[in-house]
Amino acid sequence: MGVIRVHEFTTVDGVVDAPMWTMDYGFPDDLADSIGSLTAPAKGILLGRTTFEMFAPAWSTRTVEDDPGAPFFNDTPKYVVSSTLTDAESVWRNSTAIGGYDAGRIRELKDQGDLYASGSATLVRALLADGLVDELHLYVYPLAVGTGTRLFPEGSPQKLSLLDVERLSNGVAHLTYGPAA
Repeated sequence: MGVIRVHEFTTVDGVVDAPMWTMDYGFPDDLADSIGSLTAPAKGILLGRTTFEMFAPAWSTRTVEDDPGAPFFNDTPKYVVSSTLTDAESVWRNSTAIGGYDAGRIRELKDQGDLYASGSATLVRALLADGLVDELHLYVYPLAVGTGTRLFPEGSPQKLSLLDVERLSNGVAHLTYGPAA
């Protein structure tokens, strides 16, 4: 049985959508190393359609010279959860559209090995609700933006257990949560 590790960039007020605000904080080596430790054991990447469509043009042309994470994102099988996208492979190599959200299908993929998910708030909400997330890695940026998509919308309580805390050199707090004990 594999593990699903989710990585989200978020603000202190919980906003996770299109995190362009991360640019002001740079991408120091300790952040790269932290994310690298999440991706290293992954045998597959889970993405929702919107994140897939944002990631594909950004990552598909990058090389290891551009970004050390490029080989992971380009060479690792990607599973796109979408009820509308039918041909992911023509958009980005090693990509498969697996249809709309189906917890059973996600469990089958998880049985094949560790999975990594980034962004994809709608997908991650469903994974959390179905108890499929083993590690939720929140990279909390020290700002509040006031509006935007939140990982945990109002009226959707979620109990978690704090597993670890890491302070990064750019002022970001890396909080790791697991299922409630």
